[in-house]
Amino acid sequence: MASDRTLALAAASIVIGLVVLGLKFLAWWVTGSIALYSDALESIVNVVTAIGALIAVRLAQRPADATLPYGYHKAEYFSAVLVGVMIIVAAILILREAVGGLLAPELPDAPVQGLAVSAVATIINLVWAGVLIRHGRKARSPAIAADGRHLMTDVISTAAVLAGLGLVYFTGWAQLDAVLAVLVALNILWSGWGVIRDSVGGLMDAAVPAETQKTIREVISVNADGALEAHDIRTRQAGRMTFIDFHLVVPGAMSVDAAHAICDRIEAKLREAVKDVQITIHVEPEEKAKHAGIVVI
Repeated sequence: MASDRTLALAAASIVIGLVVLGLKFLAWWVTGSIALYSDALESIVNVVTAIGALIAVRLAQRPADATLPYGYHKAEYFSAVLVGVMIIVAAILILREAVGGLLAPELPDAPVQGLAVSAVATIINLVWAGVLIRHGRKARSPAIAADGRHLMTDVISTAAVLAGLGLVYFTGWAQLDAVLAVLVALNILWSGWGVIRDSVGGLMDAAVPAETQKTIREVISVNADGALEAHDIRTRQAGRMTFIDFHLVVPGAMSVDAAHAICDRIEAKLREAVKDVQITIHVEPEEKAKHAGIVVI
């Protein structure tokens, strides 16, 4: 099941994060590079956010109950917000270290060995980030997708650090090490803002993407034969779940059984077109028609 795979990936992210964290701190310990230290700090964030993602995914899989009748799906957005906040904290710590490096620059020790160790950690992150992003999109898991995007940001920033430290080694310009740390911090800040922005949209019940809205409207229009119109169509996304509700206007003389049959037909087709969906249809008599929204074809 997709949910089981999501849970397994969230747990595996913690293990992989710890391995990468160890490698990056080893690279910093060997070289004393501020840029590699900043890269290692970001890996601490990776581990913390992986733990948060695991907790969120487990909560999101819990069935709805009397306390949360719409389910626990939004738990993943809280995890994604935590990712963003932790990213920003890491960036601030890196900037603090970078200022010290600019004021008292020192050339890194054993740069070749340190670069090699960091490169191995980066390859691991690159492969795993791809796995998480693909699965996060497929399973519509904000926590897993956010974790993957953050790892990919880590890969990009580490690649820039490795290239820059190569220049430090060949040019002897010690200040460049601190400059690289500043650039890493700014890149991390931008990444953190993006994660928080996307997650807040989910917490604020943002509508589904425009293409999905178009599909929903087409399905309703084609499969509402016997009804007069559908209006006040609303959608929202909560983790992997999509919520749809709308008003369906039917002739006043139509029986409850007939109206219910139309609703069942629409619901069945919507479930085929949109995965993991919860649908609410309000049936109204024709005098409630607004002559707007979807005209049944």
